[in-house]
Order: sequence, then C-alpha cells, then structure tokens
Amino acid sequence: MLINTVKIRYFLSLLRFENEHHMKNILYLILIFATLFPQATQAQELDPLHQIRVDVVYLASDYMQGRETGKIGEEMAANYIATRFGQMGLSPKGESGWFQPFDFMFNTNPHAKADEGEARTGKNILAYIDNNAEYTVVIGAHYDHLGYGAFGSRSPGDSAIHNGADDNASGIAGILEIARQLKTSAAKKNNYLFMAFSGEELGLFGSKAFVKEPTLELGDINYMINLDMVGRLNKENTLVLNGVGTSPAWKDFYPKANMHGLTIKTTESGVGPSDHASFYLKEIPVVHCFTGQHQDYHKPEDDSHLINFDGIQKISDFVVQLIEDLDQQGKLEYTKTKEEERKVSRFKVSLGVMPDYTNNEEGMRIDAVLDGRPAQQAGLKGGDIIIQLGETKVTDIYTYMEALSKFSAGDKAKVKVKRGEEIVVSKVQF
Repeated sequence: MLINTVKIRYFLSLLRFENEHHMKNILYLILIFATLFPQATQAQELDPLHQIRVDVVYLASDYMQGRETGKIGEEMAANYIATRFGQMGLSPKGESGWFQPFDFMFNTNPHAKADEGEARTGKNILAYIDNNAEYTVVIGAHYDHLGYGAFGSRSPGDSAIHNGADDNASGIAGILEIARQLKTSAAKKNNYLFMAFSGEELGLFGSKAFVKEPTLELGDINYMINLDMVGRLNKENTLVLNGVGTSPAWKDFYPKANMHGLTIKTTESGVGPSDHASFYLKEIPVVHCFTGQHQDYHKPEDDSHLINFDGIQKISDFVVQLIEDLDQQGKLEYTKTKEEERKVSRFKVSLGVMPDYTNNEEGMRIDAVLDGRPAQQAGLKGGDIIIQLGETKVTDIYTYMEALSKFSAGDKAKVKVKRGEEIVVSKVQF
C-alpha cells in the first residue's frame, strides 16, 4: 500500500503549531515517509495557501537545526527546496543539477582574516522556466539562517535553535508559490530563474558567488526580485518595496498592479542587507519585498505560529501581477540610486525599542519595546509613534537616530509620542 505523504503534510498544516511536541512527531513521520516513499509526494497537490503553510512549517522546524550554511540542516533544507521545484516541473539551472556549491571560511570573529576559520561549503538552489526568451527575470530568497545562534543572534548565550520562520522560510515559500503561478502564466516574454540562496546571514555569500560565477550571462538578466522577511504582514497590510529607484519601471508599474489589498511603502536605494544588493552592484534593476522587522528578529522566537500565511499569499500574488504587467516592456532600464547621504550617527545610549520600518506616518513608530530598557521604564508601548525626543522633532527613522546621538548614559529627556489620537509625554533616563 502506497503511503500518501502529501495528505500527511496537509494534516500538519492544520495543526495548532503551539503544540510543539505533536508537530515534531508529525514532522518526523514526514521525513521518514518522504525518504522511503518519494513517489507518494506527487500523489496530489495542496491548495496554494496550505502549501505555503507547509513549506514554512517544514523549513522552520527544529529538524532543520536552524539551516546554518554548510551544516546538515542546510543540506536537508536544500534537498526539500529542490524537490519542490522538481515537483512543479521546473528545470535545474545550477552547476551541478539544482545546486551551485560555493566554498567559504566560517569564522564568528568579525575581525578575522579572510583565510582564517573553518572551511565550509554552502549551496544555492537554482530552478528555471525556459520560455526561449532573450532575457531572464531572477526571483530569489535566501533559505539559510543562524543555526543554534553562534553568530548573528539577538539572544547572546542562548544556544536554542533559531528556526527563522520569517527570516527567511517565508521568502522561500513565497518564491515557490510565484514559481507555481508563473509555470502556467501567459507572461512568456522572459525566462524565469528562481534562486534559493545560502550564506546570506554570513554576508550575502551565496548571491555574491552567483554573480561572480553565474550559470547564465549577467547581461541576459532583466531584473531581480528578492523576497526576504515577508511573513509578518501587519494589520495595515504594509509591504515595503526597497530599491524602486533602480529602474524607472518600478514606479511606473507597481502602482498599476493589482495590490491584493496591500499598502505599498517604498525606498529608493538598491543597496541593502540582503541578496538583491549583489545584483544591483552588477547594474541590474532590483526590488526587495519586506514586511518589516520585529522583536523576534534573529531570536529563537521567530517561529511558524507567528507567520501571516495569508500575507505571504497576497505578496506572492502581487509579485506575479507585477511581473506579468512588465512582460511586454523588454529589458528594464537600470538607474544608479543616490545612496543615503545622512551621516551615520554614533550612539552612546539606546532607548530599547524596535523601529517599525513599515510606518507611513510622520514620526518613528515603535514596533516593540524591549524588557528592562529605558523605553519600557518610561511607559512607552508598541504602536506608539515618537514625534519628539529631547529638543529634536522626530519625523522619521533618521531624525530619531539624530536625536538619539545627542545623549549619553545617565542623561534624562522628555519623549513625546502619539498613542492613537492622544499625545503622551514621558520622561526617559538613558
């Protein structure tokens, strides 16, 4: 009797994720059955939303051990992603089948020399839809994360598994859904290269390796769309598009696309701490989809039960709509963006808040207040919008940082926030 693992995966997607022990048992069954009966995984398809849920939960499970580059968790995650691409009928486009291996030296010391550390190999996963077109659109997301938190963790000393559900199992689930839609799309004027990068958390190693030794000509790449942290769409449905200054086409076309209920906020620069930057520096238009940072960023708490799966679906639908709307435009014009010229302020103090980068209002909205820090002691709350700190009016994240740079440890200041329709003034001591 053939065991249908797709039905088991479907059952997993309906579980209450906070029942961790139950989830782990079911995930273990999936691993066993998928290994013993791989032909069963194609027995039936899940509906798209449930498939997004399964992809995130699987990649962000403890069995992936945090998907650290060059470790067994990365290997298991890479094989899963390649299998998913294959099930959808995409073609491998790596140096070795689906994969593009790259070597690097792992070292948690940021001051170490380039040749010091532990020699490791990571791997990108590359899948292709060949429409016999002149140009190729790259849709990418990184799949690696922090492992047990030996590097990059915001919970120092905590050796718990960092599952990275938002960062970036969410982006991988998104590009898999986009691949499913584009496989049967009428938009055939471009080929599509789907890339799951590794080594992003260590310094964009995977995307840098690809642009250094691409498996197709860089000049044949039309543009690149990057999904990194798209799993926490907020109640305002705010999607940040970073890099819209890298081509005039972005501003011309994204407002015309079906927004699928999204509210779009944009930034200009093509430079940023994610894989699109590697392509932008090769003069390729880029855009980065992002739903904002949060208090669980780079912590073990970034787990599946906090993901907005409907949000990933909306963002995937929007990206497909944008790609289809650009289908007749030929190769997009590249423009170099004017990078932020504001001085980088050095801080002697911290207020102890997580900024909300999706905020569209004037001021600096607080996404989360950290325990035991000055903001909490002053009574500030998540959702408050800081409009003044000391004598400085705060209009955005940059004026907030400028204001913060004026204080030293022990200083006291007034902080004025907008809380709903109310203006609240508190006193903070750094």
